[in-house]
Amino acid sequence: MKKGWKVGTGMMLASFLALAGCGSSENSSGSTGEGSSDSGSSEKTYTIGVNQIVEHPSLDSALEGFQAALKEKGLEVEYDVQIAQGDQNNSQTIATNFAGDNVDLIFANSTPSAQSALNATQDIPIVFTSVTDPIGGGLVKSFEEPGANITGTTDTHPDAIPNTVKFIADNVEGTKVGMIYNSGEQNSVAQIDLVKKAMEGTDLEVVEASVSTSAEVKQAAESLVGKVDSLYVITDNTVVSALESVIGVASDNDIPLFVGELDSVKRGGFAAYGFDYYDIGFEAGEMAASILTGEKEVSEVPVQYPQNLKLQINAKAAEDMGIEIKEEWKEEAEILE
Repeated sequence: MKKGWKVGTGMMLASFLALAGCGSSENSSGSTGEGSSDSGSSEKTYTIGVNQIVEHPSLDSALEGFQAALKEKGLEVEYDVQIAQGDQNNSQTIATNFAGDNVDLIFANSTPSAQSALNATQDIPIVFTSVTDPIGGGLVKSFEEPGANITGTTDTHPDAIPNTVKFIADNVEGTKVGMIYNSGEQNSVAQIDLVKKAMEGTDLEVVEASVSTSAEVKQAAESLVGKVDSLYVITDNTVVSALESVIGVASDNDIPLFVGELDSVKRGGFAAYGFDYYDIGFEAGEMAASILTGEKEVSEVPVQYPQNLKLQINAKAAEDMGIEIKEEWKEEAEILE
């Protein structure tokens, strides 16, 4: 039965033989194209180890942006792309392997990936992206002075969560906001805390549903039906990798589903204040280029927030969730038809 709603206005490795099977891998190389914007192409071929916690569109897009930036800068790069399949132990094994191979740089695509890389080496440069709370995650001392061998771009704009909470408070009838997240992901715990802080002074409150694996996401979403008036999926890698199951529950029960980034809007979330993960990956790639060429030391490169934030609404998802798009939203939001 549908629920209606209304819009109101260092670790030990078990076996070295497991290294080859710790996750999926992909070797690729990037070279200078005719349209490169950097006339000083390097003769050196750099090896970059890519440690990515899981495959989903946002992280994949960040990797594409990272590789594009290095190609644009005219660097010859060989990539060893390793996917940890959502397993922190795999991630640590990958990072330790990269350190043993003495790669020129590690690109860590997610908080767990960056933590694993930093555990594995204090000497090889690490550039991260898709990290929500680099200070709370123990990665950097501060944004301005990150540390000796690590820096990168974060996937949290300071205004994204407050803007989303305000939109829910102003436009959704009801006060219960369901949030599904992996309590083992430090970036997710940090975001839940930020959501609760942003709700102070409103009538909204969070109803939590914790998961450990993507296989548990659908059941967690179903457990919230009848208990919440809206759903809000932050940039939790476990949940985002199984987002379609949450979208299905939201659509079947007329529950508006807010998401934490724009790729999830394209996949069927109702709305998000977000940015393109390609962009933060590209910015991380520019950092990596300056470090590899010796233009800058890692410690000289501040951690960077996303540069562009916008509201995006999926019209088809709105229809599926029983939401009528208001005219005033069109003045602010980019509407995906």
